Amino acid sequence: MLKRVFGGRGKGAAGNLHRRRRRLQAVAAVAAVVVLAGVGVVVWRVSEGGSAAAAPPAPALITPSPQIVPVPPDAPTPTPPGLDAALAGALADPALGDLTGQISDAATGQVLWSKDAERPRTPASVTKLLTSAAALIAVPRDQRITTSVVQGADGRIVLVGGGDPTLTAQPAGSSGYYRGAAHIDELAAQIRATGVDVTGVDVDVDLYPGPTLAQGWFDSDIAGGNIIPMRPIALDGGRLDIREPDSPRSDTPALDAGRALAVALGLGTEDVHLAAAPPQTQTQTLASVQSAPMVELIRQLLVHSDNVLADAVGRQVALATGRPADFDGTAAAVESVLRGAGFDLTGVELHDSSGMSVDNKIPARLLDQLLSAAAGPAHPALRPLLDSLPVAAGTGTLADRYETNAQAGAGWVRAKTGTLSGVSTLAGVVTDVDGRVLAFALMSGGTAPADARPALDAITAQLRGCGCQG
Repeated sequence: MLKRVFGGRGKGAAGNLHRRRRRLQAVAAVAAVVVLAGVGVVVWRVSEGGSAAAAPPAPALITPSPQIVPVPPDAPTPTPPGLDAALAGALADPALGDLTGQISDAATGQVLWSKDAERPRTPASVTKLLTSAAALIAVPRDQRITTSVVQGADGRIVLVGGGDPTLTAQPAGSSGYYRGAAHIDELAAQIRATGVDVTGVDVDVDLYPGPTLAQGWFDSDIAGGNIIPMRPIALDGGRLDIREPDSPRSDTPALDAGRALAVALGLGTEDVHLAAAPPQTQTQTLASVQSAPMVELIRQLLVHSDNVLADAVGRQVALATGRPADFDGTAAAVESVLRGAGFDLTGVELHDSSGMSVDNKIPARLLDQLLSAAAGPAHPALRPLLDSLPVAAGTGTLADRYETNAQAGAGWVRAKTGTLSGVSTLAGVVTDVDGRVLAFALMSGGTAPADARPALDAITAQLRGCGCQG
């Protein structure tokens, strides 16, 4: 959003003189830029009048000073009394309402500050940290989700959902809502290349058994742009307008995908139905496309707090651990994977993978421990969590935060946000002025998010600004 310069040529004697002057100027320009580092060389410049004059000495060489450097391994650790003193003012803000939380040193896991951190709270979207951590442990980072088309009966084809909600019906060569998404047009091109005469399209959604809405979800959140009925295939996360992240969503995401394929093949949309595909041994695969790699899906769901993508990634954890890809199986899979990695899930209650369920419960202690493990040496498999967190005043759901009294945290705080009615959460990492990486989890309830968010930002800005050695 994101001039040509024209020059004329001189004629006659005036033109010759003009060209001679330009040649002399060119010689001078070349001479002026010849600098041999470390050698005492006098550079001369020829003036237009033919006399020689010494050029000014070359400026001193500049050694670049990179701004992105590893944190020092011996950076001093804040002390609990130092943190108490530094945070006292920010913690007294009544906008925080009922606050629980924990702050720890990432390198050692030492808890430096804690307030009722064992109490399970409604976590909102910081639930996505558990989902993403489990996926990083249980699912290969380069794994992609496959959407396929198989031959059905009587000339019909079956679009088989593999769990990818990022598929797009935008024309091939253009972008859908999600980075790296596969295109319906790619499937259509492969089908046409087989020469099969297609009479109709069905959509197989059997990969996801059980209810399509989780406990603690509300139908109004579909039109509100937050969720869709969970099916193993959707276009652009079910958005009705891909230009708007919070666009109202479709309540028929799987049928939408089937209809888009029918249109791409020149068929009508009225004969698209949900129907199971024939057994694999009895059918032929006509086409297939794949999503972006798992690590990229995790990055997108965390940066933009994408609920539909989070619940889809959670189902991949269920499939990877041999559980049903429904809400109960997914919750059990996420908990089992994290428990197996050594995390204490006491008090955890999950009903979805996105945090849209008001019935989810997570203690601040677990969130802090997950982030400390990701930033510290204990669980290197979790390191991509840090790269996927929104950056204060920079990216994703933190792009428009950290103003006024929280500006010190801008660019330094990386954190996952969470918001529901009366619930505001923030969990992430920050490097303090001494170069020590701190993990934190803050869970606020009972006040309006518009008031609680600046108060939470102010706490983490204080973490950035203080060495807290007192």
